[in-house]
Amino acid sequence: MPEPELEATARIASELIRFDTSNFGEGRSNGEADAAEYVEAKLRALGLVPQMFESEPGRVSVVARVAGRNLDKPALVVHGHTDVVPADPANWTVDPFGGEIRDGLLWGRGAVDMKNMDAMMLTALGDVIAEHGAPERDLVIGFFADEEAGGVLGAHHVVTEHPEVFDGATEAISEVGGYSITLGDRRAYLLQTGEKALMWLKIVATGTAGHGSHVLRDNAVTKVARAVARVGSQEWPVRLSGTTTAMVSEIARFLGVDPERTSPDEVALATGSASRFIHAALHTTANPTMLQAGYKHNVIPDSAEAFIDVRCLPGDEEAVLAELRELAGDDVELVMSHRDVGLETDFSGPLVDAVKDVLGRHDPGAPVLPYLLSGGTDNKALSTLGIAGYGFVPLQLPADIDFPAMFHGVDERVPLSSLAFGRRVLGDLLATY
Repeated sequence: MPEPELEATARIASELIRFDTSNFGEGRSNGEADAAEYVEAKLRALGLVPQMFESEPGRVSVVARVAGRNLDKPALVVHGHTDVVPADPANWTVDPFGGEIRDGLLWGRGAVDMKNMDAMMLTALGDVIAEHGAPERDLVIGFFADEEAGGVLGAHHVVTEHPEVFDGATEAISEVGGYSITLGDRRAYLLQTGEKALMWLKIVATGTAGHGSHVLRDNAVTKVARAVARVGSQEWPVRLSGTTTAMVSEIARFLGVDPERTSPDEVALATGSASRFIHAALHTTANPTMLQAGYKHNVIPDSAEAFIDVRCLPGDEEAVLAELRELAGDDVELVMSHRDVGLETDFSGPLVDAVKDVLGRHDPGAPVLPYLLSGGTDNKALSTLGIAGYGFVPLQLPADIDFPAMFHGVDERVPLSSLAFGRRVLGDLLATY
């Protein structure tokens, strides 16, 4: 018996996964050119005239303008990114770049971050054009390079060098929100209305080079190790903003607990697997992620570095930096590699109402809750143009899937049914908002 035809969103996402667009950071990348050409062809097939922006050889972003039916409404940016973080095949059950369908799921690097949304954008837009002739308002459809390294060669490049492509846009939707969580036997959806500020730091130590057998106290590796241990062991207290206060309050109400008597940490941890994002949003995080030092077992190097991924609430950056300098100590230097803004947007207004309405049509009775993302998105770049960004990749997920663990994790995968759901919801939003 022949296999049933794969739904278009799953098929496109699978094909996108097969482009290894790994972004290693610090300028090292496999590049997004092949994936960009694939997306560009899909957009042309819809009758659009996409533009391709190459910031450096192979680092290509694609943007297309879609004329809407209502010229009185400002444009909406709908954007994804085509790069992914690296994946070691030795750790995976499947080929991370195989785009394999197994057990009703699409497996592969990018299945949730975020070639799933890239595919949903293409199929939902195709549905809207076929059924309605055009979306309700002008759309700017973007597929950016380099998001996994801060967007310098992707969204930031397009925003800085070609801001005219976003003319008339006031709002944007992208990752990481719109997905469902299940608490007990009840389902709710998280709409991302804020994201933390980003600082990528290096702890740099210098010392005296020498033979590995010598007594040498001026050891750069030891200095970095001491600093990393202090920074990585720091317990950061709960810090609430307007967004996280609303998030805790709404989740507590959904759970039926009193937020005055239940701590924010307890409320966040009660959300199960979703707490990976929600709990982290309540605290500054400063996680050591890489160490670099030396070149031979019996040579003491004269320098060593540690890489620290810092996320904090908007406005807390300088205070956090001061505390990190104190923790790191006087015998190392703190160097800023990349820095970007945090965002907070009100959980109110026409777009939020439209998201609630459209999810209510497709999953009646499931509430929409605000949350602040512990990571970051290309909405940071768009914010420099005054565009308010939200995280909305609508996915109805089974209760037993640990969805946040899929981001940058091993065996990344998404249910095929969730992709089909997202296509319908996103298409409905683009047709009516």
